[in-house]
Amino acid sequence: MIPSGVDATLPEPPPFVHAVQARRPDDGTWCEAWTVRDVLAHRTGNAEELARMLQAVLDGAPVETRSFAREDPFRRMSDPELWSAFLDRCERLAEVAAAAAQDLSPDTEVMWTGRSVKVPFFAEHMREELILHRWDLTGDDRTAVEALAEPWMTEHSVVSVGRPLLERGRAALDPGPKERVEGRLRTLGMDDVVVSADADGGTVRLAAPEGPATIESDAAVRVLLLWGRRPADPSRWHSSAGPETLRQVRKLLSGY
Repeated sequence: MIPSGVDATLPEPPPFVHAVQARRPDDGTWCEAWTVRDVLAHRTGNAEELARMLQAVLDGAPVETRSFAREDPFRRMSDPELWSAFLDRCERLAEVAAAAAQDLSPDTEVMWTGRSVKVPFFAEHMREELILHRWDLTGDDRTAVEALAEPWMTEHSVVSVGRPLLERGRAALDPGPKERVEGRLRTLGMDDVVVSADADGGTVRLAAPEGPATIESDAAVRVLLLWGRRPADPSRWHSSAGPETLRQVRKLLSGY
């Protein structure tokens, strides 16, 4: 059971928990290297780290983000222990995020994984990853599609997480000094998401629709593409960009 008081700050744990409980811990997921249990350990570790860093700012003594080795203790737990830890860390993050919303300016900048983010990022990032990793468990069910399609999911993916999301794909493309890969991801009624990569780095931004799109899709699919995922039904996205451009853009969108 999700602890009382969590829902106001983190409304996503209940559907995530139901998805996890409907599967075996060793079941595979759409996140190809992870089982259901791995996903749960990852979410537990992130909840703990998000709360730890935000609490440090509240205490006036900011700390650096730990590596993903922070998840190792949770991976070694028994299933009941891991469940208890997940619920506890969600409750703790909700408490710290609520305190930060009351005591800190929303424009307060905090370092997270080598980049500067603002206070609302911490709860919002946990929410986004709960939605994304629930999709890793369920695929394109109605709950997943509706949650992924929320406009804030696109904004968070682009503004708060976009550049790190491109790094794996940019490294795989390894563009030369004069090479540049660029793509436009378009969803009707919304700004385009423009991604690019060259030898100096990768960029991602929101921009008014202009010219031809590289990929057109619904909003939920676009978020999945940004995170290196693929919808179960490929007819939900469309492209007239040609195989070479499409291949490069899809490779850039490798996600984590």
